[in-house]
Order: sequence, then C-alpha cells, then structure tokens
Amino acid sequence: MVFTVTDKHGHYVRDLKKQDFKVVDDNKPATEIRSFHAEANLPLEVGLLVDASNSVRDRFKFEQQAAVEFLNQTIRPKYDQAFVVGFDVTPEVTQDFTDNTEMLSIGVRSLRPGGGTAMYDALYFACRDKLMKAQHNGPVRRAIILLTDGDDNQSHVTREEAIEMAQRAEVIVYTISTNLSGAGHHGDKVLERIADATGGRAYVPFQLNEVSNAFAAIQEELRSQYALSYKPADFTSDGRYRSIEILALSQKGLRVRSRHGYYAPSR
Repeated sequence: MVFTVTDKHGHYVRDLKKQDFKVVDDNKPATEIRSFHAEANLPLEVGLLVDASNSVRDRFKFEQQAAVEFLNQTIRPKYDQAFVVGFDVTPEVTQDFTDNTEMLSIGVRSLRPGGGTAMYDALYFACRDKLMKAQHNGPVRRAIILLTDGDDNQSHVTREEAIEMAQRAEVIVYTISTNLSGAGHHGDKVLERIADATGGRAYVPFQLNEVSNAFAAIQEELRSQYALSYKPADFTSDGRYRSIEILALSQKGLRVRSRHGYYAPSR
C-alpha cells in the first residue's frame, strides 16, 4: 500500500514510523505489518491523460505548457517512466513509456483538440493496456494524471468500470479539472469520485494559472508518500473486493489518504 498523511492544515507529515499505523483489511485488523518505509524515491510510472476534445479547445495551449513543465520537473532520467495519451472519441498514445522528457514534451505538444469525449475509455485503456502490462524489476508507484473537464459523452465503459480497472492495476489517479467557471460543475463531481476511489486527489483550479499549481501539488505528493506491506487476517484468493483502512494512531487530526481496497487474486 502506498499512502500519504496530512495534518489538519493539509501539510504532509513525513516523519511517522511503523508503530504509528494500524491497518484494517476487510473489517479485520491485519495480523502484522511486514514492511514500512517513507517512499520519497520509489520509481514512478506515470500516465498523463489529456482531454483533447472540442470542449477544452480555448484553454488547450496553456494546459499543454503546464503538463510539459510537470513532466520536466518530475520524471528523472534512467529512473522514472511516463507516457502521454490524448483522448477525444478514442485514446491515442502520442508518446509511449520513456524517461526522455524531451520526447514526452513533443508527445504533449503534438496533441490537437477536436471531437467528442470518451474519458472513461481512455482511463480504462491506460490502466489495462499500459500500466498493467509494464515490465519492472521492483516496486514502483503507478499514477495517472487526468486533465479534463470530466464530461464524458462517448465511452463504451462506465465510470465504475474505469475505476475498477484502475484499482486492479493499483493505479492512483490524480485529476485536474479544466472547468474554470467556479460553479459546481457535474464533471468535477465525477473527477472527485475517480480520484477518491483510487487514493488520489481531485484538483479544481478556478483560474488558468492555477493549473500549474495543481501539477506542482501532485509532484510534491508523489515525493511525500509512505509504503507498507501487511498480512491480512482470514485471506482467501477468491477474486473479490476487499476494503482497506489505514489509521494513524500517534496524533490527533491526521488524515491518511490511500485507495479504499483491492481485488484479491483468483485461484
């Protein structure tokens, strides 16, 4: 499990120890926490999903620039990997997995807006066909940054099917809304649901220049995480969904954010 801890002011708490946490799996305390460490440096596998539908045309250039800045500051050569997908009616990989930020930047800049929006299909594709199939030699943090207005009018899979695929792929999804109206837009609620279900966070900038701030906040979070492994009580390989809750015991007002559960492997 990868997770973050913030205090009541929203600041990251980075100095906690194994004994400061309790894990509840499927409503039962875990029998033991087997490993625990602060994960500032675990390799990243990041998918950047950019809405290239007609609905975002007027602010597209600025969003591209903010995305390029994020990749340049986040992806470390020979260590991290990222890919870029633009989506309207269909997802299109404009740059496959690479640690080369110049190639990633070209992938972002080559996106052109136009067409309808199949956001759930794009998320499903990125989790199933890219992140689940990626080869790696040790533990990694898998994350998707989804830059969109949250309006979907073309997908073949549902929102919940896309969320389930993200959970199966053990992907944290961060969403950045491109709705700049300041009103409670329906798409923002959708993005909040996706982020919350996967242990990520939903950002709703109110001005265009705040998109860069959202990317910077995601970068900070990716470097402020803990990782632990534990042994569940009464575990069976039956393929069903099991809930997880991580509780911080040491101080009042701490908030732990992680995914809410996982699918047990099938026999």
